[in-house]
Amino acid sequence: MKPLSLLIEILIILGVTIKTIKAEEHSKRQKERNVTTQVSVNEIKQYLSHILEQRTSSSVINKRENLEKKNQRKIRIKGIQNKDILKRNKNNLQKQAEKNFTDEGDQLFKMGIKVLQQSKSQKQKEEAYLLFAKAADMGNLKAMEKMADALLFGNFGMQNITAAIQLYESLAKEGSCKAQNALGFLSSYGIGMEYDQAKALTYYTFGSAGGNMMSQMILGYRYLSGINVLQNCEVALSYYKKVADYIADTFEKSEGVPVEKVSLGQLHLIGRKGLDQDYYKALHYFLKAAKAGSANAMAFIGKMYLEGNAAAPQNNATAFKYFSMAASKGNAIGLHGLGLLYFYGKGVPVNYAEALIYFQKAAEKGWPDAQFQLGFMYYSGSGIQKDYKLAFKYFYLASQSGQPLAIYYLAKMYATGTGVVRSCRTAVELYKGVCELGHWAEKFLTAYFAYKDGDIDSSLVQYALLAEMGYEVAQSNSAFILESKKANIFEKEKMYPVALLLWNRAAIQGNAFARVKIGDYHYYGYGTNKDYQTAATHYSIAADKYHNAQAMFNLAYMYEHGLGIAKDIHLARRLYDMAAQRSPDAHIPVLFALMKLETTHLLRDILFFNFTTRWNWLKSDNTVGPHWDLFVISLIVAGLILLLRNHHG
Repeated sequence: MKPLSLLIEILIILGVTIKTIKAEEHSKRQKERNVTTQVSVNEIKQYLSHILEQRTSSSVINKRENLEKKNQRKIRIKGIQNKDILKRNKNNLQKQAEKNFTDEGDQLFKMGIKVLQQSKSQKQKEEAYLLFAKAADMGNLKAMEKMADALLFGNFGMQNITAAIQLYESLAKEGSCKAQNALGFLSSYGIGMEYDQAKALTYYTFGSAGGNMMSQMILGYRYLSGINVLQNCEVALSYYKKVADYIADTFEKSEGVPVEKVSLGQLHLIGRKGLDQDYYKALHYFLKAAKAGSANAMAFIGKMYLEGNAAAPQNNATAFKYFSMAASKGNAIGLHGLGLLYFYGKGVPVNYAEALIYFQKAAEKGWPDAQFQLGFMYYSGSGIQKDYKLAFKYFYLASQSGQPLAIYYLAKMYATGTGVVRSCRTAVELYKGVCELGHWAEKFLTAYFAYKDGDIDSSLVQYALLAEMGYEVAQSNSAFILESKKANIFEKEKMYPVALLLWNRAAIQGNAFARVKIGDYHYYGYGTNKDYQTAATHYSIAADKYHNAQAMFNLAYMYEHGLGIAKDIHLARRLYDMAAQRSPDAHIPVLFALMKLETTHLLRDILFFNFTTRWNWLKSDNTVGPHWDLFVISLIVAGLILLLRNHHG
């Protein structure tokens, strides 16, 4: 059973997509005409009024049928048994029709997913969403979720947050945990809904209980940071662990040799830098490079045959051959590949001793995956005696290169106190790092391209969701977009307060630039009251903890003028010098600041001694007004220009 709003929004999307496809076909036939892919408001209204008429007429028919049934109950009819048989047959036919309808919706949704996964162009993606729209119209909940996401994030320019909310609300009533998470996100920012953190927390809790990993990450981050809940590391740990377990499981199942930066072959293998994934081209380039003696290329050919694909069907013997060729040249990837074959018994008998030897050789060359495999062997006791200290050593080495499974197992060791002193905080931070490798991180790319294409609202929504999940970079990006005041989904007066909130969250996670921004907001009174003392506190943190040049400069200015802190000319000089040493970009601003400071200080000394009353005219505030320091800077600049001109002359 679907609400009217649900059908309306699906039909809008369906109509827009069909119109787009027809417009493209028409443009091919008539190139001289400029065809728009947008559907006019009147066309949408006509489309919807026709559907509403159909729904109204069908409801009238249903009412008549119900009335007839009521009348029939009042009348005694002979042959009750025959009637029951007919009724049962009718019910069976109705159930079968409903099942066929549902099955068709499921098939359309699966087709849409397949098309989307294989899509290489915008048109193919639109075809996928057309299938989702049809499936949604048949009541497929997953397809409805896809369409709601498209409306929220603005896929293909379809952003309509009001419609998305209506669809999410109807899906939430059907038990959709994804819809619960989306409503929690929108409530937490007040996007299209009332700003309500209590309601957001409720939605996230239901979403998490239903298994939504985004909700679990959000709750983990909230309990870690104490956002609208009491800070509780153990609760945060339980949420992050659930998501990290899932992500680690997907990594463990792949068992593949990870990609490093080498060649065109690799770019085609994984599909990067504008190149589509193409196994045939990848194999072609690898074979060409291998023939020229590239050990890396040999190792990657081994990888392709180990995993199997269209161009290189799975073949352990061929994988062994190429890994051996690479290993003979001392290649770390080839050595690691041979270790994998012996460890898992692929094409050769399981031999942990041989695997250990190959992993050790590759680890000595600094290959992080081999370091992880060694750690895992000592951790699990695979063919050797368990040794948690050695396991920790190799996991730590691999984690320094960002090896995700090594980070996961380190988190596990800290969470349980295995081989190390238990630390909930360290375990949570490590699990958080693993969780941020989930597929949802792909939104960074789509958000960036949306921003680059000028679709600011779409970009902001995507960054804001990632920010809510605890991504520090997304918090900074969201705050930057908000303070630019280019977004339309927030009221103007809310932009600075929300941006300040996001800068604060990013600063807590160690972003020095965000810490300076918080100081700026308090200094100028953006999104909060002016507070020089608080501004100075944040500048001090950024200067002392992160040695940020901008913070040093700002703090020096505040010491020079006694803003929020006691005036201290000597400390101001020192901070200006430190800023110049820290950043080359600060040299010129520091030069002018110091010249102004020294000139001002000299004038004040003269005024202080007050040798004669004829110096009274130098009292700056009386002569050139409250902005006399700017006047002094202007004089200095003018003097420098004259000196330079005389020098060149």
